[in-house]
Amino acid sequence: MDDLRARPAAPDLCDRVLGYRPFRFDERAQAGPPREAGAVARNRHLIVPDGVVKVTLGTGAPVSVRDACAPGRSLTGLSLAAGVRTTSVIGERTGPAEGVSVLLTPLGAYRLFGVPMSEWSDWPVAPEDLNREPWTGLPDRLAEVPDVDGRCALLDRVLRDALASGPAASPEVAWAWQRIKGTAGRIRIEVLAARTGWSRRHLERRFRCEIGVSPKAVAQVMRLQEALRLKGSGADWAGAAMHAGYHDQPHFDRVFKSMTGCTPTAFIAHRTAASVRDVLDFVPGVVTSAILSVPPTGAAPAPLSSRSAACGQGAWQPQRGHAIGVRSLP
Repeated sequence: MDDLRARPAAPDLCDRVLGYRPFRFDERAQAGPPREAGAVARNRHLIVPDGVVKVTLGTGAPVSVRDACAPGRSLTGLSLAAGVRTTSVIGERTGPAEGVSVLLTPLGAYRLFGVPMSEWSDWPVAPEDLNREPWTGLPDRLAEVPDVDGRCALLDRVLRDALASGPAASPEVAWAWQRIKGTAGRIRIEVLAARTGWSRRHLERRFRCEIGVSPKAVAQVMRLQEALRLKGSGADWAGAAMHAGYHDQPHFDRVFKSMTGCTPTAFIAHRTAASVRDVLDFVPGVVTSAILSVPPTGAAPAPLSSRSAACGQGAWQPQRGHAIGVRSLP
């Protein structure tokens, strides 16, 4: 049986392709026998904002997706591309399916798809609707390869060719993205703009084009992820919220619910209640999801309640004389 655990991309791609997550959904796996790593039972996955672009390439039954914070918004598709989001989605398989999820940095996705990221960051789309090459027919090509390693090798070849011809990211945006990640979102946007030599408004326009959302939105996602990381390392919620840059725990609780549709306590309870056989996270070491199929004991089910400017390029280094500022941010 195939080992369906996450695979890294080839070394020459890993700065833009974070890796691959093979999956197999088999309704028969709900019953008692152990199933291979990565095969999932019929569960709803709450996928939280994580700053990762995901391109799911599947065959078989489609996946149903709805907005966790706006339940009336939904779609169904076999293969979907999802950009950087600031709110969670709920995904549920409608029947047997298999495939691979490609995990990308936003700048890698910008180069691969060749269209402004702001055009599709708000809601998942079919990848071939953004760019026919190399996505058209790729799920079927993957299905013809008999083993997971072979499928990942095929993706390496296809993505390497596609990345060779896409638009290059602005060095200023790439630098600012890394600074936001490196500070876990605890950096003032004015400082970033000053270091690039751009106005804040211009930095925001370029971020929306190449990342999909504003620098402030990215910082919110990174602070959320930092709080989840700290919680997973043993901190209580109050300590995690404080060290992640929130004013206090009530502030964190409000932000968390507005971004995920559930409370921090309910989210962790759902993760704790999941079977150890189920794959929770797309990206190793990053909290990306919780399984909502069975409400944990003592916890209620989670309440799930324009084109960008053109992007230029050029060699660039941050301007000197501006210190990196850190503070608690809303």
